[in-house]
Amino acid sequence: MAKHMHFHREIHELKKAILTMGTLAENRLRQACAILNTKDREQAQAIMTADWEVDDMEIRVEEECLKILALHQPVARDLRLIIAIIKINNELERIADIAVNIAKRILTITAVATADFSVELDYQPMAAKVLAMVKTSLDALVAEDTALARSIFLMDDEVNSLRDAAYKTVIGEIKRRPDNAAALVNVYLIARHLERVGDRAINIAEEVIYLAEGEIVRSSEDPV
Repeated sequence: MAKHMHFHREIHELKKAILTMGTLAENRLRQACAILNTKDREQAQAIMTADWEVDDMEIRVEEECLKILALHQPVARDLRLIIAIIKINNELERIADIAVNIAKRILTITAVATADFSVELDYQPMAAKVLAMVKTSLDALVAEDTALARSIFLMDDEVNSLRDAAYKTVIGEIKRRPDNAAALVNVYLIARHLERVGDRAINIAEEVIYLAEGEIVRSSEDPV
C-alpha cells in the first residue's frame, strides 16, 4: 500500500513538472514572437542566454520518467502516461529551441540588412496562430481532452498557408532587392520556424490522444 501511494505521488509530481516545462517553453515562444516587430536585440540575446533553464527542466523531467519506469514498472494507462510525457517533454524542449532560433534570426537580420531595409510581411497573424496551437495543446494535456487536441490539426492548415504566403513575399523581395538577399532569407526562415512550432504542437496533441484513448494518431505530413 505504501509503495502504491508513493507511486501515485510521484506521478502527481511528474504531471506538475511537465506543466512547468510547458509554461517555460510557451513563455520563451511568446518572448520570441514579441520581438518580431520590435527587433529588440537585448531581448533576443536574453532569450538565447536563458535557454539553459528549459534544457535543465527537460533533463529533470526525463530523469524522473526513467526513475518511475525502473522502480515501479508501470503498465497499461500509467505506462502510456509516462511514454506520452517523455515525448511531450521533448517536443516542448524543441519549441523552446525554436524560440532561440527566432531570436538568432532577428539578430542576423539586424546585422546584415542595409539601413533602408524593410519588407511588407506581418508575422503577427502567424505568431498568434502558433501560440494558440501551443496553448491549446497544453490545455488538452491538462484536461486530457481529445476533442480539443484534434482541433489543433485544423489550425495547422492556416499556419501552412501563412508560411507559403511568406515564401512568395520573400522571393519577390529578393528579386527586387538582391542586396538584401541574406536578410530576406532569414526573414523567410522565421516563417519556417513558426511553422515548425505548429508541427510540435500537433505532435503534443497526438500524444494527448494516445494517452487518453490508447490510439496512435499521426496527422498527414505537409510536403513543403
